[in-house]
Amino acid sequence: MLQSRIITQALVIGSGVAGACCALNIAAKGHEVTLLTAGDELGDGNTAYAQGGIVSRGDDDTAALLSKDILKAGCRHNNTPAVNHLSKYGPDAVKEMLIDRIGVPFARKEDGSLDMTREGAHSAYRVLYCGDYTGKAIMEGLAQAIDDEPLIHQLKGRTAVDLITSLHHTSKLSFRYSRTNQCLGAYVYNQASNSVETILADYTVLATGGAGRLFLHSTNAKCSLGSALSMAHRAGVRLMNAEYVQFHPTALFHRSKRLFLITEAMRGEGAHLVNSRGERFMSRYDPRLELAPRDVVSRAIVDTLHRSGEDCVFLDCRPVKHELATRFPTIYKRCRDLGIDIDKDPIPVVPAAHYHCGGVYSDLNGLTSLDRLHAIGECSCTGVHGANRLASTSLLEGVLWGCNAGKSIANKLTRKPGANKRLQDSIPDWKHPGRTSNEDPALIAQDWMNIRTTMWNYAGINRTDQRLTRACEDLRVLIKDLTKFYKTTPLSKPLIDLFHGSYAAYIVAMSALSNKHSLGCHHLQDN
Repeated sequence: MLQSRIITQALVIGSGVAGACCALNIAAKGHEVTLLTAGDELGDGNTAYAQGGIVSRGDDDTAALLSKDILKAGCRHNNTPAVNHLSKYGPDAVKEMLIDRIGVPFARKEDGSLDMTREGAHSAYRVLYCGDYTGKAIMEGLAQAIDDEPLIHQLKGRTAVDLITSLHHTSKLSFRYSRTNQCLGAYVYNQASNSVETILADYTVLATGGAGRLFLHSTNAKCSLGSALSMAHRAGVRLMNAEYVQFHPTALFHRSKRLFLITEAMRGEGAHLVNSRGERFMSRYDPRLELAPRDVVSRAIVDTLHRSGEDCVFLDCRPVKHELATRFPTIYKRCRDLGIDIDKDPIPVVPAAHYHCGGVYSDLNGLTSLDRLHAIGECSCTGVHGANRLASTSLLEGVLWGCNAGKSIANKLTRKPGANKRLQDSIPDWKHPGRTSNEDPALIAQDWMNIRTTMWNYAGINRTDQRLTRACEDLRVLIKDLTKFYKTTPLSKPLIDLFHGSYAAYIVAMSALSNKHSLGCHHLQDN
């Protein structure tokens, strides 16, 4: 297998809203950045899938009011200083980064002022949007800015294998006696050359996104496999709140197609949830009806389905006052392609894994428990979301923490690359014992089915101690078998993804089993 070494001042793993904002802020201070993306194009993750919008500050809105809404949605399990930081500085970061610098074409009123909508559990109209393709519009603007920035070196078709740490990977014994462990970069698989690259960096940033694809039903992009959880755990980095997985209540249900998100904004604009008889049912579960937090709505739908024995409930869009084809063009077209006229027909919907509220612990600048390693965006846990996320705050967190981490790293970097040259020189290239190519696509597909059905049935929306115990037992056996296979087979992207995914699933299940307190999107039926 070919080897190559790359030395850079900053390595950003992931090119969604958080990673892109981080890279742009580092480069803005004159520092070189290496930006990795798993796909062929920037932003192939969850950012581009975001439909509803991004929180800003509306008329008669305040930072205190936003904090109150976030804390309420998060069941007050949040990190209050992080919540207040987001509420105070987040809207300014959106204006400076996305509006003034990038020029994202957010919807505007006839007088030219920004139009804002309201979503579930929000007490004010404060959500900026671009039709129902907000994330796509944001990502297009960020991608163009990155393409125009010569200090950002894009490496596409790359999959991170492992973080490089000074105490674990150095070949010099003297460095291993150091009291301080630090991140020195990552081993990265190059899909085009089928090689593992050693990328050494003064600062490394995890921005790999969430873990929704660990579940059978998910709205997430294919790359959302919890790779940051897997790599950080093996490097001894602190993780937090891994059990809190948010399920979006309304994903378009169709047996032959990938689940497609039906944005929260649809209910925010007045759409009703109904059963197969056209009857609204949310009044039985919460006085806020369709605008209750996502975990409440998801459980209400699951309970309704269990009672009826049916496959889905329906979203009736007829009460929405806007022209549906104009306000929600992506949803309108997708439904029309499936033979659903949402002007007249209700949309069949089911809950699906949507957002990971936990992840790699990080502070207000994204710094983790491992020196020189930052984590931002959905793969991180700042504590903002607590036990459940308030709608449209994920993009806001990604922008603010991406900017914070980028500025923090830029301020610490020296102009000369390779500040840790002696330590970097002691890091060996990737050595893999695997020589026999015995990778079988059928086996990998079945292992993924086992992981996803296990997580959906045992660690999904409604959990019990018995189910979680079974999940951990099954995943432990799978990881043991996969580890043997991993050590004897040459690396490939499918194999790396499976290895990361199995570890991440086990981490989520173990965290859920360890937490005996039912709260937010960690719902224990035993309690």
